Amino acid sequence: MSTDLHHQADQHRLTMLRQSLTDQFASQTARLTELTADTGDPAEAHTRGALIAATRQSLDHLAGALRRIAEGSYGRCERCQVAIPAERLEVLPQARFCVPCQQKAHG
Repeated sequence: MSTDLHHQADQHRLTMLRQSLTDQFASQTARLTELTADTGDPAEAHTRGALIAATRQSLDHLAGALRRIAEGSYGRCERCQVAIPAERLEVLPQARFCVPCQQKAHG
């Protein structure tokens, strides 16, 4: 594949990832809005609190990925700076670290 076509394919993939991340962000934002609506049921408070925390963390990860795309650093490990394999980014588009660095961080 010529360099021009390769660049176009990379740009298309990045555009599709950006759209997917943006859609996920919108979905998680809507979920957070639903979760923070007071149902008045004290029995659900603990579970709802855990879901709110998880949703906020997901939003943080998605926002970080969108920021990295805008800055041009998307797809590079934040620890060692090597390219994160495309397969990993397809599975986990908000990935900040390559697998070896992720494993080191979580022992």
